[in-house]
Amino acid sequence: MTRYLRAEWAKFRSVPGWVRGTAVAALLILLFPVTGLGGGPPDQTSPIPIGPDGTPVSDAYYFVHRALTGDGRITVEVGKLTSLRAGVWAKAGLIVTAGPEPGARYAAIMVTGGHGVRMQHDYLYDRAGPPATARWLRLTRSGDTLTGEASTDGAHWTLVDTVRLPGLSATVQAGLFVACPPQVSGLGTAGDVATAEFGSPQLNGSWPAASWVGSQVGAAELSGAFVPSSKGFRVTGAGDLAPATRSDVPFGIAASDVLFGTFPALIVIVVIATLSITTEYRYGLLRTTLSAGPRRSRVLLAKAAVLAGVTFATSLVATVLALPLWLRLIRSMGVYLFPASPGVLLRVAVGTAAVLAVTAVLALGVGVILRRSATAVTTVVAATVLPYLIALTPFVPPSIAQWVTRVTPAAAFAVQQTLVRYPQVDSVYTPATGYYPLPPWAGLGVLCGYTLLTLTVAAVLLRRRDV
Repeated sequence: MTRYLRAEWAKFRSVPGWVRGTAVAALLILLFPVTGLGGGPPDQTSPIPIGPDGTPVSDAYYFVHRALTGDGRITVEVGKLTSLRAGVWAKAGLIVTAGPEPGARYAAIMVTGGHGVRMQHDYLYDRAGPPATARWLRLTRSGDTLTGEASTDGAHWTLVDTVRLPGLSATVQAGLFVACPPQVSGLGTAGDVATAEFGSPQLNGSWPAASWVGSQVGAAELSGAFVPSSKGFRVTGAGDLAPATRSDVPFGIAASDVLFGTFPALIVIVVIATLSITTEYRYGLLRTTLSAGPRRSRVLLAKAAVLAGVTFATSLVATVLALPLWLRLIRSMGVYLFPASPGVLLRVAVGTAAVLAVTAVLALGVGVILRRSATAVTTVVAATVLPYLIALTPFVPPSIAQWVTRVTPAAAFAVQQTLVRYPQVDSVYTPATGYYPLPPWAGLGVLCGYTLLTLTVAAVLLRRRDV
């Protein structure tokens, strides 16, 4: 096998066009982002709240509160909860917050419009509680520990969760809250407002004498209200306490955005890989190759190994250089950059190089099967690049975008995903906004499956057909 590899490597580097083409593909990955950079961040963007974990968050709700000094407990019955758009994540319940600043730590227990009772804290963390029939809520503070309970009758209680908020000050604000996130509508979202009927809150512990105060937290453009009712309070609110998604930060940049050069680089790699075999068919050079090495399957595997190795190595160098270079430049321009850990960035770099390398092998297999350069290139581009472009088109229905990035070779681009899809947040989760339906390595596995099948068919045809 070593002899075959040496022969194919010598053949590859003896063709200047193939070598230059590989270098061009790497440069496209490295330099293509410059075409999408112009000016700086929009002048009218609002500051983005950052949560305790350093991630962007949505922090807007209507708060009916009083001061709690030291330990204490608040109990309330939540009656009817309604929203204009029947939002399943409309929320009404009890909350303790560390402060009024955006992104402050909090713990809350709540009823929701369609997901039952939940205990949530610090935006990222969500725990489901008892059945949706529970309407009584209790939140207890003991130092920096918050305990949420729920009940169907106000007498028998079920623990939902116990959480810690390190650094919680002695005096905090606690009380009732209502939030209602925007609802997904077509390719975007539409604002929603919720109203909840609360019973009279029951207080135990260190609650200084004071009146209940209502205030809008975050998102000044939203406005809620509370009024006394025959049983307690009627509270109206909008917004959400949750991780922010791409829809919440439309001008934010994800790390994968700076690798859009993968698209033109992919086309170049497909052309090189296809020509590496169709040129031999066209000029009869394959006969000479097979005369020197009659084991046809080994010849094909050697070609695949050389193409994959060269493509992976050059692409990896390009991605490893491009990511820190462009991410640093974006930060210096003042554009918000969604956080991504070093491990995630390494996966993006290695995964992108792997996508290009595997696609090169796919193009080689298609070239063996079809034998004609133009037909083979068109076929591979239609199978990989075209679904990718369809998925990234903003006005394509989400169901189609999800389908093409699940069952076609374009699923492999999931390795570039750096944004997190949160189960407790409904949003526009499509490839156009940076969210793929498959996990990163599963998406790459789809491309590998197509490539293995194609290479197997190519090997069988290479053995059986005359060259």
